[in-house]
Amino acid sequence: MIADPSVPVAPAPSPARFDFEAIGTHWQIETPQPLPAATRAAVLMRVEAFDRDYSRFRPDSLVTALARGAASVEFPADAEPLFELYDRLHAATDGAVDPLVGARLEQLGYDANYSLRASPAGESSIPDARARPRWSTTVTRASASPGSGVTVSAPAGTVIDLGAAGKGYLVDLVATVLRDAGHREYVVDGSGDLAHSGGAPVRVGLEHPLDPRKAIGVAEFAGLSLCASASNRRAWGDGLHHIVDPRTGSPAREVIATWVVASSTALADGLATALFFTGAHQLAKTFHFSYVRMYADGRAERSRDFPGELFA
Repeated sequence: MIADPSVPVAPAPSPARFDFEAIGTHWQIETPQPLPAATRAAVLMRVEAFDRDYSRFRPDSLVTALARGAASVEFPADAEPLFELYDRLHAATDGAVDPLVGARLEQLGYDANYSLRASPAGESSIPDARARPRWSTTVTRASASPGSGVTVSAPAGTVIDLGAAGKGYLVDLVATVLRDAGHREYVVDGSGDLAHSGGAPVRVGLEHPLDPRKAIGVAEFAGLSLCASASNRRAWGDGLHHIVDPRTGSPAREVIATWVVASSTALADGLATALFFTGAHQLAKTFHFSYVRMYADGRAERSRDFPGELFA
């Protein structure tokens, strides 16, 4: 099991593993018995379809079509639950979680070419807040009927980045493929975004964001999801990384790592990002979750109901 920045402490005895690369990172699925070839193929097809629709790094994606000037784009039906989650995260964080942060990430160098070099526009410390696009007002959505596709309209050049919750959502979609194929015991690990199903709990170490040889604690859970986020995982330049507050245009500084346990991987993934900018008490007004958060000064905090422990 690969975890980023969560690493396994005690994996289940001798599980079968299916490893593959997807959306720019390593994935691993553990099951009691090897997955049939048809199930492996179905997993890869589901991942490819998601990447083709939602990646801002692919020239043929729907997200890229919108960014290049399409007046509207028809997203598949699976977009609606993901977009609705972003609605809730956007509202609960007062705009700190916003898929339209994509344009700012590109300015800072995290673009489709992975230039990792800030543009002249990206060098300014704070973009004009009045001109900043917002998920709640800039983008419009329409569905013909429940379960149908979602038509998204936005001004030309709107860059949607679904990195806050997208990978977690894809983990949930892969888990659905497994359940539809009759599998009830599994761990889907999308490079640190974990979904578990089965009776025996999984035990996962919480990797120290500044020293991968160390763990700051451990989590043990069953039938839930765990997601981790750390500012050191995609970092470049002078203090630049991929976790950016769209309200200021600046990367997070105070918090350096988060871990969230929740009922779905999409929710855990989105909240792991939200905790970089928003207090847990504020998020708890909308969502049910448990968490660990680590600060740049070395402090770490955990919720009382977090299923694990922190080391001294």
